[in-house]
Amino acid sequence: MNCPISVVDAFAEAPFQGNPAAVCRVPAGTTLSPAWMQAVAAEMNLSETAYVSPRADGDWDLRWFTPLVEVDLCGHATLATAHALWETPAMAHTDTLRFHTRSGCLTCQRQPDGIGIAMNFPARRAIEALPPTALLTGLGISRNQARWVGRDVDDFLVELADEPAVRALRPDFATLSAVATRGVIVTARADGYDFVSRFFAPRVGIPEDPVTGSAHCALATYWAERLGRASLRGWQASARGGAVGVESHGDRVTLIGRAITVWRGDWVG
Repeated sequence: MNCPISVVDAFAEAPFQGNPAAVCRVPAGTTLSPAWMQAVAAEMNLSETAYVSPRADGDWDLRWFTPLVEVDLCGHATLATAHALWETPAMAHTDTLRFHTRSGCLTCQRQPDGIGIAMNFPARRAIEALPPTALLTGLGISRNQARWVGRDVDDFLVELADEPAVRALRPDFATLSAVATRGVIVTARADGYDFVSRFFAPRVGIPEDPVTGSAHCALATYWAERLGRASLRGWQASARGGAVGVESHGDRVTLIGRAITVWRGDWVG
């Protein structure tokens, strides 16, 4: 099968920043097996590979796969998909895209500058929870070092004392993979941004994700409540790094970022 595919650096302002995602544009009327999509995602070996296909009503169907599993929600691969579609001549003059996903309908809108992309996502709210031993041991911290620990539908969220504590983490990924959640978000107040974060998900094949949109669905509500402001800006402090703008709106959040295509081709296998 011939399928256009590209790799897009999401939440990035230049190549080799942010989080790379593969975007596979599935031709209309083509049905792909989940096994094939999973195999391609493993071959790409990026944190996410997105598959987008047109619907008769003008919207799009969208699915995301890590190298190991299909996931319910992915922010950076949605950003990458919107960017890739807007680079095609057929979509160049469309300002809003609607994606039907396992997490409901997600919309993407181009910002007035023509570069930024705003994504409307479901909000996630972490509820305070006791940390399992594997969580603390895997992060290499004591219970006293965790200012707050909570859990949302997918992930644990851990607040540390400050930005240096977040940056200094050297997790034991084998131990973290025993934590029965998709992943672990670690966060703190930051200098130059409202908050800083890192995201670890070895259980689903992603030891450390460069920039995680879906984690910011929880970070947006968490920090909005603590800082008393709905509009915030975060920095994910991975090796590549990336900025994510967030706006909290009750049961929805807006994630704002930029993206850049680094290569395009055709999948022929």
